[in-house]
Amino acid sequence: MTEALAERLHERVRTEFWGYAPDERQDVAALVAERFRGIRPAPGYPSCPDHTEKRTLFDLLDVPSAAGITLTESCAMLPAASVSGWYFAHPEAHYFGLGRIGRDQVLDYAARKGMAPEEVERWLSANLAYTP
Repeated sequence: MTEALAERLHERVRTEFWGYAPDERQDVAALVAERFRGIRPAPGYPSCPDHTEKRTLFDLLDVPSAAGITLTESCAMLPAASVSGWYFAHPEAHYFGLGRIGRDQVLDYAARKGMAPEEVERWLSANLAYTP
């Protein structure tokens, strides 16, 4: 139900709120095939596997106060039927998988995030191209 609502909200963003596709009319098959402009990725998607980015999003939007949604230590959202993400409206935006991450990338990312490399490795363990 939550995902259906998120998909409906994305449709309204495209056609009404941001209005970059005001004449869009999609049937269910077209929606499932993602034949529309824009994407709605979220922390944890293959293109952005770092769930800790939810912390940034929650801080920026003051989500606990605004919506009553909180994060656990593992960045799971409570209540569990919650979703988060970003909207990208660019016509060339598309979903992709990040792929494998090398040690040099982990070190660079850790420095930019202000995190210990070991913590980044823990959060991104499924994407590592090496064994820590």
